[in-house]
Amino acid sequence: MVQRLALDLGNAWPDIEATPGVAGGAARIARTWIPVWVLVNYRRLGWSEARVLENFPELRAGDLVQAWVYAESHREAIGKAIAENEAT
Repeated sequence: MVQRLALDLGNAWPDIEATPGVAGGAARIARTWIPVWVLVNYRRLGWSEARVLENFPELRAGDLVQAWVYAESHREAIGKAIAENEAT
């Protein structure tokens, strides 16, 4: 359902960007420095979407939809980013 919603929006991830030199070049929510892998990791730790939005007030609910769909489509890269950051 979430994937269909995102695809119906046109561009699959209109609010996800990756810019060299910004957030380590990781895919992030546009307008922010918040990498998708960070949001996914909080979700893995049991944070609800409401808690994520409370702690990151610059995010919108639609940003989380985009993040989850992007992460689902880029599981390997997101998992690798989480593992690399846990090792440091």
